[in-house]
Amino acid sequence: MDLQKHILLFTALCLVNATSTQPPPSFSVPSSTGLDLVNLLIGNGGDTPNGSGGMIPSTAPPFAMTRWVAQNQVHYVSATPYNWTLDKVMGVVGTRQPAIWMGESAPISVSAGVDDEVQVDFEQRGLNVIRGNDGQKKEVVSSGYYSVELDDKHGGTIQIEQSATSRVAHLRFTFNGTLPPHLLFQVSRPSIITSDASNITYPLGAVSIQTPLEICGWSDERQDWIIAPTSIAPFSEQFKGYFCARFDPGTPQPTYGIIQNTTIFPAEEGKVSTGPLLSAYAKFPKPSGGDTIITLRVGTSFISVEQARTNLETEIPDISPESSEDEIHLVPGTFENTAYLVRKSWADLLNRVEVQVYADGRSVDPKSRDFVDLQTFWTGVVHTLQYPSEQHEGNLYYSGYDNEVHHLSDSGESYTGYSIWDTYRAEWAWQILFVPHRIPGMVQSMLADYQEGGWMPMWKNVVETNIMVATHADSLIAEAVLKNITGIDRDLAWEAVWKDATVPPKDDATVVYSDREEHVDYEVRAGLSTAFATLGKGWVADDVHSESASRTLDYSYDDYAAYVLARELGKPEDITQMLFNRSMTNAFQLFNDETGFMEARNTDGSWAGPDNGWTEGDKWAYSFDVVHDVPTLIERRGGKIKFVQSLEDHFNGGHNDQSNEPSHHIPYMYSMAGAAFKSQERVREIAIANYNNTPTGLSGNEDCGQMSAWYIFSAMGFYPVNPVSAEYIVGSPFFEKISIALEGSGSSGGNANRNLTITALGARTKPYIKSLTIDGVPVASPVIRHAQIAHGAEIVFEMSAEIEAWGNDPALVAAFGPGAALAGLGSGDTNGPQVSMPLPRATRDRNSDDTIRDEL
Repeated sequence: MDLQKHILLFTALCLVNATSTQPPPSFSVPSSTGLDLVNLLIGNGGDTPNGSGGMIPSTAPPFAMTRWVAQNQVHYVSATPYNWTLDKVMGVVGTRQPAIWMGESAPISVSAGVDDEVQVDFEQRGLNVIRGNDGQKKEVVSSGYYSVELDDKHGGTIQIEQSATSRVAHLRFTFNGTLPPHLLFQVSRPSIITSDASNITYPLGAVSIQTPLEICGWSDERQDWIIAPTSIAPFSEQFKGYFCARFDPGTPQPTYGIIQNTTIFPAEEGKVSTGPLLSAYAKFPKPSGGDTIITLRVGTSFISVEQARTNLETEIPDISPESSEDEIHLVPGTFENTAYLVRKSWADLLNRVEVQVYADGRSVDPKSRDFVDLQTFWTGVVHTLQYPSEQHEGNLYYSGYDNEVHHLSDSGESYTGYSIWDTYRAEWAWQILFVPHRIPGMVQSMLADYQEGGWMPMWKNVVETNIMVATHADSLIAEAVLKNITGIDRDLAWEAVWKDATVPPKDDATVVYSDREEHVDYEVRAGLSTAFATLGKGWVADDVHSESASRTLDYSYDDYAAYVLARELGKPEDITQMLFNRSMTNAFQLFNDETGFMEARNTDGSWAGPDNGWTEGDKWAYSFDVVHDVPTLIERRGGKIKFVQSLEDHFNGGHNDQSNEPSHHIPYMYSMAGAAFKSQERVREIAIANYNNTPTGLSGNEDCGQMSAWYIFSAMGFYPVNPVSAEYIVGSPFFEKISIALEGSGSSGGNANRNLTITALGARTKPYIKSLTIDGVPVASPVIRHAQIAHGAEIVFEMSAEIEAWGNDPALVAAFGPGAALAGLGSGDTNGPQVSMPLPRATRDRNSDDTIRDEL
């Protein structure tokens, strides 16, 4: 049975009582094996904000500005618009919410109903999703096409179909019933600020009927306004998100109305209605027989209504009456063409990757862990290519930093949705490797933020939000320069990075900068001018600033990134040496020799306590967080054997937390200490325990792609522990063969690239590595340099079921290796996904079955 048939069979077997992730054949063009394995419901479930990945299963192309998704719950900080567990749909919404713990910005929602009464109340307008005789929801979620069939409450049905380009939605509503249909456009809604559902504000909106078939307007909702830095708040508070909706020619002439709060007004063409709690509706004639089909496009913009209209006409033009194309998906302006082009935008990327669970081409059991890992991998690729999101519109972009519309060069780009504290670790490295043509625009966008607002972003959601700690944009730029990305203003980049490293924030000695603290200016490197700058100290004081220990360690890393950039740009020795010395010294000022752990310190140097000062982690994780100087860290923890023992204590004591990013590099530190066999075991253990293909298949928030980037790199067999080293540390590949068609001569320079091919025969049942070659040249240590693979390479892992000498210090094997070698394990037929990647013996012994079951 071929893989395509397996995909269809899996959908039939495993998504009973669920939502399908496989689009119908007419919306599965062009073909793409990888895209058909994408399951956008992964990471969408969970009954708490941190109970899953917090992912929005949206319909949109890569890096889209506005993503469209069915709406079945009110969304705000801690809740996304769609949760797979719910059975009603309130319409569809164009969202700019970049992550579950971030706020929304000017959403526009469109809902459908029948009968004369138009429901504005969110819960009242919800319609039940219809289920088939098999119990499965009549709902399809995919990257290029969404569909759901709803009970209209009056004996009929409403089908909603959705696709969307980066800035324009294409919607089709099919009403099957006897009552007159209507559509509601919710322009300004009650908006929840922070994660407290009782903290409600009422943003303003405006709406007008522009032509008989066009509704346009704006909303100034931006839920994160409350944490904007004070110096830019007067400008960012002027933000508006605009829309322009146009019905297809030939649509029955609707009757329009305006609803403000609960009062209904007739809509006059050209008249603008403004205020809070604002909606508009379009009522259509009672059907005379057969279905009523209403198709419309909704253009969006950060610039103006006129620009929203321009985006609409540019990205999804009107259907040409002269079109003679027989295949409707090739006719510009049709709904089918939009869905085809969006799917193609993903297929063009995913078709550059080939994953073979088994290199001999044997079939994959759709109920096995093999299939689980395929879906996890391919969905992860999609997750890593959604953020940051585009902010440019043609050669223009709106900046909330100065409330101005700026012009770009013909190839210029602008972005928002930077979750840099998360993504600098691995997602950025993956994007540099896989989509390097995007990197110059992303860097230039950060530098534009610096020019317009004074600083580069930490967590940008339209503007800076001061969320998380440190200035890891320094790392992004240093890594891009180190890996030979061109098209970057290097002088401006250095200016911005140097400011991060040397200029403290306003009122540095008195502002705590607690998480999401309101009414403060840019946080950047809080504490830079106090104890951190005092000779003989070099830490952020816990009795002055929040998250002080994490800040100290992160600032040390960012200093190292700044040093790398200075070195690459040929800056004077006094600058490079200052940055290098600070990066190598300050981190270890937190190392408490009496306890063997990192610990926060107060201004006077006293220890602040082992539980103080951490960001999404604890002393266990952060005591391994000196990725730029691992040899010294090993030495301070007592040498290799004691260091590896501390890693064992960390994992065996249940302290590793894959749901938060400070733990992501830790399993690879075994390899850096000479115990590669332990990394080979641990990465597989983590992958099996924290990733699967269910709605709760991510153990923590996706964080704009970082969780998935960890999985992608780990599946390839290596990971960027220190992103600004241009090196990857070897773990253990998950599949027998992965081949990636790298971009040709482009931003990275050079000639056309070869494929990057990773071969690891036996990887599904053999976790250990006997040898490694790159282009036929043996690699003696578990380190791969970026230069070895950046333009393509043949990486060959020789896998083994037993611990091998490669990458291992004999003393460490003797101390930690006995009993760790594993035999091959098969996969049988169970009620849940099974494991064919072997686990360490400690985990394997918990299973009574001969076949290891996924404990999820």
